[in-house]
Amino acid sequence: MSEKENILDLSEKNRLTADITLLMLKGGGYALVFCLAVWAVIAVIALIGRALPEESRDTPDPINRSSLELMVQQDDYA
Repeated sequence: MSEKENILDLSEKNRLTADITLLMLKGGGYALVFCLAVWAVIAVIALIGRALPEESRDTPDPINRSSLELMVQQDDYA
């Protein structure tokens, strides 16, 4: 096996620049895949929402937490 790893005969500065560029492109690719996955999930949820009948959009919330009334007990210690 040859000891020479620099088969393109690049200088150390150019090799470092190429390595950093490759890593940045790799990270950009990962970010693109992540963004497309998030977009796909949102698109699927939107399609499911559009597939529901109109009546389902007008029904009240099954867990109506907005109408809960909290009773606060006040103790008189005076």
